[in-house]
Amino acid sequence: MTTRLLSSALLLASLAAAVSLPAHADSVASSASSAGSASSGSISDSIGGSSNSSNRDKRVAAGDYEVIDIAQAPAKANTTRLTLRAVAAGAGHDFTLDVPDRALAARQVAAGAIVHVNERVYGYEFAYADSKQPFFLALQDDWYRELGSRQVTI
Repeated sequence: MTTRLLSSALLLASLAAAVSLPAHADSVASSASSAGSASSGSISDSIGGSSNSSNRDKRVAAGDYEVIDIAQAPAKANTTRLTLRAVAAGAGHDFTLDVPDRALAARQVAAGAIVHVNERVYGYEFAYADSKQPFFLALQDDWYRELGSRQVTI
């Protein structure tokens, strides 16, 4: 009987710890785990206005975007710049997305391909439209800073 009580207490403690996780960490973790090999970056470092666009803000609408250009990102080693244009007429402006090459290692993106964007509480999830498989997460700057690695001292 004592073993059963101890096991129940440990189970309840584990559940309480799981429930008390911060909500944003939990949602990023679930997207990151579904993303498989997806990598992440901050919105300020990853999303830019197109040189053809008069609007250079960092806002992106959820939906499908056609890849209209692919190039090496200027002054960013091992980074590919995708220029994306909304598929739906009047759905938004062109923008650029700088993606680490490692995020595209398993599957390249070609000109003319469609990328699906999901707006999340933590930022934006970029996925291949045909499979909905995420390949990159553009995180709000404060979220990105929270995920940064830190040295642990004892």
